Amino acid sequence: MSLSRRLVLPTLGSTAVLVLLLALRTLPAARSFAIWFLLLAAGVLLALVRDVGHRDGTPRAGRFEAALRRHPRRPVTPAELVRMERELELGIASADNAHRRLLPLLRAAAAARLASGHGIDFSRQPDAARELLGEETWNVLRPDRPAPEDRHAPGLPRSVVVATIERIEAL
Repeated sequence: MSLSRRLVLPTLGSTAVLVLLLALRTLPAARSFAIWFLLLAAGVLLALVRDVGHRDGTPRAGRFEAALRRHPRRPVTPAELVRMERELELGIASADNAHRRLLPLLRAAAAARLASGHGIDFSRQPDAARELLGEETWNVLRPDRPAPEDRHAPGLPRSVVVATIERIEAL
């Protein structure tokens, strides 16, 4: 909307107030004209301020909108991913955690990949699973893997965990 159109409403509104004040004769004419002038000036100033705010064609955001945009949301890491990262780190740090928590998760992932991609049951067809997984990965994931003698010893080396996960993903 152009500036001249924005000025029409304040002019008409203040003039209507002036006519009403003069018709009612509750105030002296000089005071009625002073009120009219103040209303007209306020309306014109408001229209000019709005016009300056819209000079580039896009409305300026208010303080509320600007406050909302100042703090972009950080991506939230899904809770399940955080849990899996923690299991991996604990399995690398402790042999007991590797045996009781990490290896069952890796076995479940391997079993799911073998079943969905190849129709092989990890626990019922160990020879077929061993063949597809490869000897190194099978030795890590085999169901009869003995518990560690020292529960507090370091867990699986990070390179072994990474290689195992990559092999499972490649199925």
